[in-house]
Amino acid sequence: MKRIQAWFPTYIYTSRLRPDGAAFNRELLRECHQFRDFDDAGRKWSAKNYPGGYTSYGSIDRVHTVSSTFMELEKRVDRHVRAYSKALDWDLGGRRLRMTDCWINIMPHGVTHSLHLHPNSVVSGTYYVATPKGCAGLKFEDPRLAALMAAPPRSEGVRPENRPFVTYPAVAGNVTLFESWLRHEVPANPVKSERISISFNYEWA
Repeated sequence: MKRIQAWFPTYIYTSRLRPDGAAFNRELLRECHQFRDFDDAGRKWSAKNYPGGYTSYGSIDRVHTVSSTFMELEKRVDRHVRAYSKALDWDLGGRRLRMTDCWINIMPHGVTHSLHLHPNSVVSGTYYVATPKGCAGLKFEDPRLAALMAAPPRSEGVRPENRPFVTYPAVAGNVTLFESWLRHEVPANPVKSERISISFNYEWA
């Protein structure tokens, strides 16, 4: 009897942060713009490292420690991270998953975030604040891709689970979580309006 089984899955989690989050999201949007306006160091860093856009990654990368609104975001994301860790069957051994970094990303038209991963973390993710219709999604790469040295190309009707890349749409109010070793990117934003998100990392502490 022939049997094929799938092993070693890669789990990506996505959910609404909270069903009643519209007012909270508006406050986050306001604060994202405020941070950009007064963060001279961040704008300078972004000009060199994030052309055309703004990120607080090089200046205020622990924004959840300086704003009560972002502290509330941390609490809300924590619940989703706990649910994600259960799906992964992790035994935390009495320790917990703790947010270490949290930063703002504002991507106007044409801004991109190239393929990368998040070293020294276990869970990473993004919360979407503003996602104009048609904006770029979050694109993930099959982690086995570098090992598929002599494999034929995928057929035209490839099943979703066998695709070398998968893109999750950016939806305001949603949180997306993934293991930090999973490479991902945001293609160039094709629309004129700003795509705004908040990214974060968790450690096992």
